Amino acid sequence: MNTAATGFVYHEDYLKHDTGYHPESAERLVSIMRKLEEVGITEKMKRILPVKASNEQIQYVHVDGYIKKVEAMCKGGGGMLDPDTPLCHDTYEIALLSAGGVTKAVDEVMLKADNGVRNAFALVRPPGHHATSNKGMGFCIFNNIAIAAEHLKRKYDVKRILIVDWDVHHGNGTQEVFFDDPSVLYFSTHQYPHYPGTGWIDEVGKGEGEGFTVNVPLPAGTDDAGYLYALWNILVPIAMDFSPEFVLVSAGFDAHVDDPLASMNVTSPGFGLFTDVIKEIAEENSKGRIVIALEGGYNLNALAESTLSVFDSLLSNGEGREKRKEKISENERVRKRVEEVKEVQRSYWTNLL
Repeated sequence: MNTAATGFVYHEDYLKHDTGYHPESAERLVSIMRKLEEVGITEKMKRILPVKASNEQIQYVHVDGYIKKVEAMCKGGGGMLDPDTPLCHDTYEIALLSAGGVTKAVDEVMLKADNGVRNAFALVRPPGHHATSNKGMGFCIFNNIAIAAEHLKRKYDVKRILIVDWDVHHGNGTQEVFFDDPSVLYFSTHQYPHYPGTGWIDEVGKGEGEGFTVNVPLPAGTDDAGYLYALWNILVPIAMDFSPEFVLVSAGFDAHVDDPLASMNVTSPGFGLFTDVIKEIAEENSKGRIVIALEGGYNLNALAESTLSVFDSLLSNGEGREKRKEKISENERVRKRVEEVKEVQRSYWTNLL
């Protein structure tokens, strides 16, 4: 389907990252692909085969000593990178394939004049947003989304990139990589307090990057409406002001009401509504160009249903968006937190009401 406007990245080799009895297991991708094939949605999209990221691409973000450490541990049979992050013999090569899957999705979307792909979802593992320049943690080895952002800057000379991270855990690694970089606007919603403990409202960037990090630490129990209230009242006005040329999304599905590792109340259709918001930003600013990378999500059924909702949004023409927007309400705790974030961010973004 070369004329498909939506692409997806997948490769069975992603299942070779063997984590044993662990929340971040190969079954996550198996359940997603089973659901997509069951409903026949893969036929409507272009399949994008990943290639391994080069050492040079990994070095966009990670120091050489850390890369060599991961490679050596895997060659030696694996082990624990940190208390949460297991490596097996194949992990190094699959982590390269994971990062390469996201950069390949970027290439496909940037070359859309030739192949018609306007947006893509990279169904990759291991995930990446907790990985810092010199440390893997929180199930993450290499920072897939950060590497993709650097790829956009270096290969395509993209000047303004928006990264939206709706994983329930704060993307400390992504934030750290771009904390002083005004070319990347990093926006995160996350449960707070929660692992890894970062992402408070006063973490706004530093130096030239001050104001280009936006953290929305949400209270436990926040539901679809609360998230949408935060997205429409903070993300949308700031993103429209920033005017990104490309939108990247770290899509974790662990804010789902059924997820075992968090305490949020988002439903599977809710993630489709979040994607509608992202699409509106992209259509207005970046010619619709979006690449989404899979991060967390540990209830297999919820993960599959939520991923399907995102694909449904990517494939839709946006009908009913205004109606959905009208239904947004918020609880008092979310409203108060949004006001606190806006108070901090008004120093940098003039169109926050």
